[in-house]
Amino acid sequence: MMQLTSLQHQLAIQARFRPEVLERVLRVIRHRGFQVCAMNMAQMLDSDSVNIELTVSSQRPINLLSSQLSKLMDVACVEVQPHAAHQQAAS
Repeated sequence: MMQLTSLQHQLAIQARFRPEVLERVLRVIRHRGFQVCAMNMAQMLDSDSVNIELTVSSQRPINLLSSQLSKLMDVACVEVQPHAAHQQAAS
């Protein structure tokens, strides 16, 4: 039986705090064929900005996701964290 290799990537997203921003981010992740493994979101003090840290996995290249996320309304910055890709055998 053939095993598929899936890569994990960490993303750091800075966005304007809006009720719908998280929904938009998660929708793009799903539509681009990625799965959320971990997520953390924190609002910046004295600001209307929010930091979203995500760990996602997929066989697809991460630039397909990061370029689409950066086009979202209210998203200021999308950064792929270096040295975050880990290979795992998918069952």
